[in-house]
Amino acid sequence: MKILSIVGARPNFMKVAPLHRAFLKHPEIVSKIIHTGQHYDARMSDIFFNQLGLPKPDYFLGVGGGSHTQQTAHIMLAFEKILLDEKPDMVVVVGDVNSTVACALVAVKERIPVAHVEAGLRSGDRTMPEEINRIITDSISDLLFVSEESGMDNLAREGVPGEKVHFVGNVMIDSLAHFREEAEKNTILEQHNLSPGAYALVTMHRPANVDSAEGLSAVSQIVSDTAEHLKVVFPIHPRTLKNLGQHGLLNSIELNPNVLLMEPQGYFEFLKLIANARVVLTDSGGIQEETTYLGVPCMTFRNNTERPVTVSVGTNILLKDMTPADINGKLKDILNGNIKKGGIPPLWDGETAGRIAAILLAAARNIPGRQYHT
Repeated sequence: MKILSIVGARPNFMKVAPLHRAFLKHPEIVSKIIHTGQHYDARMSDIFFNQLGLPKPDYFLGVGGGSHTQQTAHIMLAFEKILLDEKPDMVVVVGDVNSTVACALVAVKERIPVAHVEAGLRSGDRTMPEEINRIITDSISDLLFVSEESGMDNLAREGVPGEKVHFVGNVMIDSLAHFREEAEKNTILEQHNLSPGAYALVTMHRPANVDSAEGLSAVSQIVSDTAEHLKVVFPIHPRTLKNLGQHGLLNSIELNPNVLLMEPQGYFEFLKLIANARVVLTDSGGIQEETTYLGVPCMTFRNNTERPVTVSVGTNILLKDMTPADINGKLKDILNGNIKKGGIPPLWDGETAGRIAAILLAAARNIPGRQYHT
């Protein structure tokens, strides 16, 4: 059974790494990795592949940036050639980036079965490009692997046949559990003179927060307010950095002695920063999950989340319609010890990839309407 797994952006690496390890445990599976190059920085990409134990991708498409339409089209054209050459039995896509939907569309057109890992997540906000990618990918996939129970409800409501859907847990947590001990040995705290529990970790990259003057002003104010209470560590997304500069907001952050700006970090470095933070302020989906598993207080600067289990079970607080002043009040509550006691959601046990591999093998001859290559 030949499986092509697609990676395009950094979160994909953490999801495909445990899948690839699980596939290699089955001699009847041939596992190949396709890197579209949707987000590509040679230094960061190499760090992630090395730290996660991923082999060099079998194919690197090098599509780069551009508008969502341009990027999706370039990925489709480049991936089609590989698909026709490789003739895989299954294409595995993860998450919700443009590479996910682009490769799923090409595979379906060529009558190659598609498995979507992290299916069923919905924010209810169709202004998010990721939400459109999720809906389209789920509607055309043959197997849908769900990370939390809300995904089961969403897919059932959308009429996806139950036999296609499998609640398997969170494959991203597989990577966290597998590498947690190794990441804890990382020396990033010592390198920057940081003490465990004595800093806030901030990440911001969503267009709603960093692509407008209003959003950037709020982000800048949140960073400034947080820095009045404790050290702020801010690994800054390149687009966020550029936009802050263009709107004249970067200087105040750079000159704040209690703010540590740094480049995006490798997986081990960033995991160490999350695990030892007093609180995390973010607009990232994956970080909501990681803080929940690690029991770290998380404040998500968004009006919605596609991962509601991080709020209902985990340590996540959704900052819906809150002003920077409201957020500052919430932060003070956390620093005063009023911390939300979270738990670990069902099946977030580090064994998700193994369950997925077993289901793929069991389904190998039984996907209706599709014929596997022999």
